[in-house]
Amino acid sequence: MTQRLKYTGANFKPIEPLLGVAKLEDLTAAGLEHALIELVKIRASQINGCANCLHMHTADARKAGEREERIYLLNAWRESKMYSPRERAALAWTEALTRLPDTGAPDEDFAAMKAVFSETEIIWLTVLITAINSWNRIAVGFRIENPNDVQLAEAA
Repeated sequence: MTQRLKYTGANFKPIEPLLGVAKLEDLTAAGLEHALIELVKIRASQINGCANCLHMHTADARKAGEREERIYLLNAWRESKMYSPRERAALAWTEALTRLPDTGAPDEDFAAMKAVFSETEIIWLTVLITAINSWNRIAVGFRIENPNDVQLAEAA
């Protein structure tokens, strides 16, 4: 894969506002757990096939204390008992919004959210999902190389 476009430096201005959206401190102040935030970012990035974002957010999750098993099983979270009711509701909502044309954001997924999140938390979680999907589209669209691929290329 070859990077199509570099969006850093002078080209960063149009993307800069995304940095202010869904900041960790705002999300945690709103009541969202750091582990849940990282799981949402990873799950959306899995669905969107964003290697760069997966590299970044799995590393962030590990730094925040996330267990390897939960990261490995995230793609099959519905089949595992390792995720809390809040995490399960957030992951279902993440999938629904990330696959919006196919799902239409089902009422049952929203009802599951309302059962375990406050209205404020639901809004912040929805903004988080929107933000990571935006970053995924930028990284995949521009073919941003993940650091592991860059290191492999440099070593060859």
